[in-house]
Amino acid sequence: MMLPAIDLIDGKVVRLYQGDYGQKTEYQLDPIDVVHSYADQGADWLHIVDLTGAKDPAKRQLGLIKQMVATGRMQFQAGGGIRSEQDVVDFLDAGVSRVVIGSVAVSQPDTVQQWMHTYGAEKIVLALDVNIDANGNKHIATHGWQTDSGVALEPLLESYLAAGAKYVLCTDISRDGTLQGANEALYRDMTKQFPTVAWQASGGIGSLADIARLKPSGVDRVILGRALLEGKFTLKEAIQCWQDA
Repeated sequence: MMLPAIDLIDGKVVRLYQGDYGQKTEYQLDPIDVVHSYADQGADWLHIVDLTGAKDPAKRQLGLIKQMVATGRMQFQAGGGIRSEQDVVDFLDAGVSRVVIGSVAVSQPDTVQQWMHTYGAEKIVLALDVNIDANGNKHIATHGWQTDSGVALEPLLESYLAAGAKYVLCTDISRDGTLQGANEALYRDMTKQFPTVAWQASGGIGSLADIARLKPSGVDRVILGRALLEGKFTLKEAIQCWQDA
């Protein structure tokens, strides 16, 4: 199914190109209006990235996120610089159904696995962003993609499966924000290796044809960001395309 995404900086809807705050596009949209629009078109979940909070946890946009949740229109998963257990608690208290955890999931897997035990693995989405080298090795990048962790995707995931991991949001960094199509081979490989994980594909979707090509890969959700904001197609069209594929 489709999972529309909204990135927020200081209450405004934005998109970054390949995670670069210096390459920011701002859209003249009210986040609450976006929630209603996507719900009207059939969305049952929304993916929220708090980019302000990712840079400065003291400035988290929890008030805005609470307002979005309070619409009652759908369920929400949200993240952006989750660094501590209190961050997890704050997001859950704001009403989001799942907390998206990236860099800390790579640098402190034992800690995050403890959070999964405490709050439930169903409350945690692991956001694992990969650079793929010429030999096909998948190395996870962290800290807004500025750092190559040196950690390979597959062994890290194995350790999380033992802790009951259910959801993984995997982005091929080279595709993000490009509208050049998703990396279908990556997701085919991952769903085959880790069939018990509900995979969320992210990065590069620019057309309905890109969505149709992802269907056979076995991913559970397809994250749509820039393409929707720029009117490449509507969410309603994307949902219909997935159903028809």
